[in-house]
Amino acid sequence: MSTDIEHEAKDTVFIGKKPIMAYVTSALIQLANNPKVSIKARGLSIGRAVDVAQIIARRTDNSGYSIVQVKIGSEQLQSLDGRARNVSTIEIEVTKNA
Repeated sequence: MSTDIEHEAKDTVFIGKKPIMAYVTSALIQLANNPKVSIKARGLSIGRAVDVAQIIARRTDNSGYSIVQVKIGSEQLQSLDGRARNVSTIEIEVTKNA
């Protein structure tokens, strides 16, 4: 039996420092099996997350994917010197068109 956390991890792509097309491919594979996928990033990776979502939605027009929701926020993280700092976050939800 799967929990909500396990289900969320399966339909979520966390953006890091890999090439953009690696994340696009991962998201498209997940969209083949799930009706939606969340693309999440924080800090300097936010631009890459937006690029991934745009590539999926715009360059695959025939496949029928669209961006349905964008959430922005911030998280408080502890830096290496021990001080708390705010880091911006983004979550972009992409779904298959019906």
